[in-house]
Amino acid sequence: MIISNGLSRVCMAGVLLGLSLAALAREQVTQAAADIRRTSYGVPHIRANDERGLGFGIGYAYAQDNLCLLANEVVTVNGQRASFFGPEQATLEERNNLASDVFFTWLNTPDAVAAFWKAQSPQIQQRIEGYVAGYNRYLKEHGAPAPCQAAWVRPLVAEDLVKLTRRLLVEGGVGQFAEALVGATPPQATASAPTRAKAFELAAVNQQRFAFDRGSNAVAVGRDRSFNGRGMLLANPHFPWVGGMRFYEMHLTIPGQLDVMGAALPGLPVINIGFNQHVAWTHTVDTSKHFTLYRLTLDPKDSTRYMLDGKSVALDKTTVSVQVKQADGSLKNQSHTVYSSQFGPMVQWPGKLDWDRQYAFSLRDANLGNDRVLQQWYAMNRASSLNELKTSVRTLQGIPWVNTVAADDQGQSLYMNQSVVPNVSAAKLAQCSDPRAGLQMIMLDGARSACAWDIDPRAAQAGIFPADQLPQLERSDYVQHSNDSAWLVNPKAPLTGFSPVISQDHIGLGPRARFALQRLQSLKKPISVTDLQSMVMDNEVYLAGQVMPDLLAFCAKHLGADAAALQPLCTRLKNWDQRANLDSGVGLVHFINLVQHLQEIPDAWRVAFDPAQPLTTPRGLAIDRAPVAKALREAMLTSIAEVAKLGLTANSTWGDIQVSGQTPVHGGPQELGVYNAMQTVPRADGKREVVSGTSYLQIVTFDDQGPQARGVLAFSESSNPASKHAKDQTQAFSQKKLSPLPFTEAQIKADPQYQQLHIKE
Repeated sequence: MIISNGLSRVCMAGVLLGLSLAALAREQVTQAAADIRRTSYGVPHIRANDERGLGFGIGYAYAQDNLCLLANEVVTVNGQRASFFGPEQATLEERNNLASDVFFTWLNTPDAVAAFWKAQSPQIQQRIEGYVAGYNRYLKEHGAPAPCQAAWVRPLVAEDLVKLTRRLLVEGGVGQFAEALVGATPPQATASAPTRAKAFELAAVNQQRFAFDRGSNAVAVGRDRSFNGRGMLLANPHFPWVGGMRFYEMHLTIPGQLDVMGAALPGLPVINIGFNQHVAWTHTVDTSKHFTLYRLTLDPKDSTRYMLDGKSVALDKTTVSVQVKQADGSLKNQSHTVYSSQFGPMVQWPGKLDWDRQYAFSLRDANLGNDRVLQQWYAMNRASSLNELKTSVRTLQGIPWVNTVAADDQGQSLYMNQSVVPNVSAAKLAQCSDPRAGLQMIMLDGARSACAWDIDPRAAQAGIFPADQLPQLERSDYVQHSNDSAWLVNPKAPLTGFSPVISQDHIGLGPRARFALQRLQSLKKPISVTDLQSMVMDNEVYLAGQVMPDLLAFCAKHLGADAAALQPLCTRLKNWDQRANLDSGVGLVHFINLVQHLQEIPDAWRVAFDPAQPLTTPRGLAIDRAPVAKALREAMLTSIAEVAKLGLTANSTWGDIQVSGQTPVHGGPQELGVYNAMQTVPRADGKREVVSGTSYLQIVTFDDQGPQARGVLAFSESSNPASKHAKDQTQAFSQKKLSPLPFTEAQIKADPQYQQLHIKE
């Protein structure tokens, strides 16, 4: 880790992390012990006297609820799927097991894992070691649950949690290019790991879904708009409902040192999104770039060498070996060569990033150098003020690929786009990037060392932007974010003038952001908890308000010869309440189908996007244009056929269609501007299974007694189908119930489901 002004920066980190020699000495000799107090829905409130004890309680509680989930993710990040499940099977993300193993074996080398561990503070190390001990204690006492009683379930070691953390870091970068990294081979060479066309098709879908599956909404309200003059926070992350990015709700306490509640990702012993006595915060996936591609000009004599500043340089070669289960059950080593330039590993994507005899491509991921991520959330968990939280983020720069939105008990609201971003200025982009590649994916010239990322001594890591060059906005009215750029977090104070690698302004807002801004502006009275809850639970389909008048006008005047066939669809649209509630009619299904078709039509908007009117454009359907009318009529006929094929009738409702298991789920596609966004996949029975969307929903306010929070974990605490806490919060979410989150000792012990378990090593 490269840090400028060494003494002052180290001192600041020391203050933020609350280092205490006495505490360290106590923790080194004290046997780990913790109390796990559970309240309604099985939410664990974990209390311990030191860091190792707290980690012990977290690991034990998590194993109680999600042992199989974590064990499966540990197999993945250790590159062992092909050895246990065979090379042709796939991960939960539909990545081929062998390709997954090669990628994670490359990512999590012993040296990389050891370096990450060495960079952690003693407190983080103790908490991780405690987590491992707690998980292992539960596994030894109770064994694995029925779904994972197999050889691949084993006791954890600290390195497993490091590998899980490193996987999280690259989710916004090279992790999206695993197939491309594994498939990168020189011309005429043969890839040893499978990189079939279907694998790349799935990878492309996963890349497109990244922001959808890990999107989010956030609103922080300041004293000028709050009902009581204190800060308010709506946290509405849209994260996967299954797998390694599934949130877990918990409350962590070390008396006199730490008191924080919220949600954490699997294997992380800190709160990622949550609140403490004075501050509440959340995250939204940002639009900043966290990696860049480099186009290498190859040596015409050897396609494993590239030209740099006029000199021929050999690509580095790393041999990655994984064990592969054979048909007879035996294991066989299989090796694969990963090539790298000085800019990073080679990646090859047929038809997009081809490695031929003239060019090849490297990828540099900024978060591969981020060893501060756990320390970052550790500091945020302990922040006693909004200013302290802000200072920790700006100093440590450990946030990987998300924005931070926060509010405090003093009535301030804060937005920070302070993640790990490659230091590539607008001037360097102009000099080093190919304009034909656009800005969706930054591609720099790898033939010139001058096109390497700039190094600023003020940054916490070589090659990233320092904090003072990244967007930040503190307000006493409100800030909001829904996965757009930093531009219009609050329209009264546009954030402009940043490198396009960081944030782009004067580009169209997504419909969720437009919905949020219009809703917040329409609330003339002070904003209440009910107002924030309604933004999510109203399930308004924002885009319907923009195009439904034109759709109904088309139904009234332009059906032509297809009138008889199309009239039932028009009737369903007219009767639909323009929401995505459980009782919303089948008109919603038709609307989804129509919008999906129309998004492929150029110039379908009646009023195009106008940077001078970003909150109200684009809007309307250009039904008077012949190509649009033709496409709309075809989309209507197609939708009628699709709805009939699904067996839906005039009496069908959205709750009959969108489900989690057998539980109906409200909300809808985020591309329609549904704030309560849901991503689904079709099931064999014609229903659609929720795989991502509103996950941990939290609304926090403050009064003289501290935080007052309400929330729900939409997919429930436990991923074990046999657990009584596998569906209870899902059913509550289905009924739009947000429950008080017990935070004080009195609230915890007064909970009707209160129970306590004391554990020790």
